[in-house]
Amino acid sequence: MPVGIVGSEEQQPGLLNSSGWGASSGCPRSGHTHFPWLGPLGLLPLPVRYHVHFGEPLRFEGDAGDEDAVIEAKVEEVKAAIAGLLAEGRAARRSVFF
Repeated sequence: MPVGIVGSEEQQPGLLNSSGWGASSGCPRSGHTHFPWLGPLGLLPLPVRYHVHFGEPLRFEGDAGDEDAVIEAKVEEVKAAIAGLLAEGRAARRSVFF
């Protein structure tokens, strides 16, 4: 069953995505989401609402040993279903906080 969750991305918005700082810690990138000018309050999450959208169940036939191309087509179908749910959720949202 595909699920699209809208709102979680607004709880800690990304302010900086640093490849240099990430490389020094062994990661490809390092994201920074807090607001340093607010001091410790900048670490608190923003008061947002999560909206969970459930899609119709998807059923697939086949075997776990199927060729990669067959499995990839099924994966793309799931991704498309989730992307549709996210688009619906963003369109229905009145604002970030509601």
